Amino acid sequence: MATVGPEPPDLAIYPPGVRKGYPPPMADDENHHQGAHHDLRKRWLTTLLRARDTDACVYDPYRFADSLLARWAEPQRRYHTVDHLTAVLDHIDVLEDHADDPELVRLAAWFHDAVYAPDRSENEERSARLAERALAEAGLPAGRTAEVARLVRLTVTHDPAEGDRNGEVLCDADLAILAAAPDAYAAYAAAVREEYAFVPDEAFRTGRAAVLRQLLGLPHLFRTPHGAAEWETAARENLMTELALLDA
Repeated sequence: MATVGPEPPDLAIYPPGVRKGYPPPMADDENHHQGAHHDLRKRWLTTLLRARDTDACVYDPYRFADSLLARWAEPQRRYHTVDHLTAVLDHIDVLEDHADDPELVRLAAWFHDAVYAPDRSENEERSARLAERALAEAGLPAGRTAEVARLVRLTVTHDPAEGDRNGEVLCDADLAILAAAPDAYAAYAAAVREEYAFVPDEAFRTGRAAVLRQLLGLPHLFRTPHGAAEWETAARENLMTELALLDA
């Protein structure tokens, strides 16, 4: 069996600068975010304890939330930020009755963009591997950990199999931004462009247009009943508007 060297920094459970058991420092100009940060930590704890389905103690469960929140606040992010994590969790709350296990879907949301580098293509795989290690350490049973990792990997395609109710909820929640009000959608598109600032304009326009055409070519953007009824039409209108701007 081949030996494996140290994990690269973006696969460590605790990202650079975050000591085990301690939350990341908050700058003075970020104090207004502390309320949201506190709320997310509480949501993490509730989800983790429900997903574990055991009374056994877990040492300092907040350290996982603090590590993940530090990742979601990394400076290279413009769209894939704590705000996006919060929005996905909020959308899962709306869709949870459709899921077979909404707590596992919520855990997958926490990890689905935990490793994010715009210039790399293996973010989802690295995020899934991070989930496998962190959730095992947090005491989640192996089968449930595997389901979370499977869901994270599903966000590569956002194409859940028929009957994959957990996958349908996660993918719909992740794509719900496509159905946002026009000004919010425009802000999302601008943030995505900022994340890919290293890509020349013409190459970005070509690549982005191809993504939009691929999405518009799908028979359904959303798989849950709520997503199909409430988000499909608005999402297609936003995608067509952005595509027209790119092609102008």
